[in-house]
Amino acid sequence: MTVLRESIILRRGLRVATAPLAVFSLYLLFAGHNRPGGGFAGGLVAGVAIALAWATEGEAGTRRLVAVRSTVLLGAGLAVALVTGFAGLVWGGAFLESAVWDLSLPLFGDVKLVSAIGFDIGVYLVVVGVATGLIRSLGAGSGEGPA
Repeated sequence: MTVLRESIILRRGLRVATAPLAVFSLYLLFAGHNRPGGGFAGGLVAGVAIALAWATEGEAGTRRLVAVRSTVLLGAGLAVALVTGFAGLVWGGAFLESAVWDLSLPLFGDVKLVSAIGFDIGVYLVVVGVATGLIRSLGAGSGEGPA
């Protein structure tokens, strides 16, 4: 990746693209029940944002975007997904059965809240944890970032 270090235009362009990708990943996470997206798609887009941060700024860029260890993200994601799954049993249904609440919020109007968003958040955290772990392990041999 010596071209990346030599090209200021490419580095700046990738740095500018990282933040919108991170925001878009959150949009995919929360819009996933009614539109295409969800935890997995949002996590993949967040993984791309993390990879761009690593490509432009090395390990410091990755740590700036994701300050938590990848194992913590993986564990938290699995825990959230499992708790959400067992919550269906508590509500008298089956494992991973979803509950729906219709709310009226002052700024947002009528909002449909689905309990499956917890599962999507868990999947999102797992995918981001895997992406972060892979990117950090691939960059570990080179020291600070791309060569």
